Amino acid sequence: MTIENNINLDHVDLAILRLMQENSRISNIHMAKELEMAPSAVLERVKKLEQKNVIVQYTTRINPAAVDLKLLAFISLKASHSIGCTTTAHELSKIEEVQEVHIIAGDDCYLVKVRTSDSASLMALMRNSFSKIPNILSIRTTIVLETVKEQQQLVIPKK
Repeated sequence: MTIENNINLDHVDLAILRLMQENSRISNIHMAKELEMAPSAVLERVKKLEQKNVIVQYTTRINPAAVDLKLLAFISLKASHSIGCTTTAHELSKIEEVQEVHIIAGDDCYLVKVRTSDSASLMALMRNSFSKIPNILSIRTTIVLETVKEQQQLVIPKK
């Protein structure tokens, strides 16, 4: 995903983003009413936001427990390669259970978020997937006991 560093968003663009982030299924007509604009103008704005990679995806949020993915873990990994090498990050991102891969500063190189059904499946994931990635020197796993807050929504500024 590439995005320009200096995309100019006006107050209408930001209002559209707030409405769509709150409910990505909001109708164009409802958005137009909320913004007091013509539906065609709102649709044109949304298409431009998509073309500029400001809006990158429409998704459905599913309760992990409903699909037996009750175990959430964060895995910190240290790799032997130099900073800026993304080979390991790309290999990690290919693993189906991996939800997020972050290149981080500090003692470790990567922070990875995974969801599995239980501790046995997490262990199998570590043995069968993570252990096959070259350059990994160490792995530290933190299992989440309870989630108090988890969200994808961004705080969109008001201009």
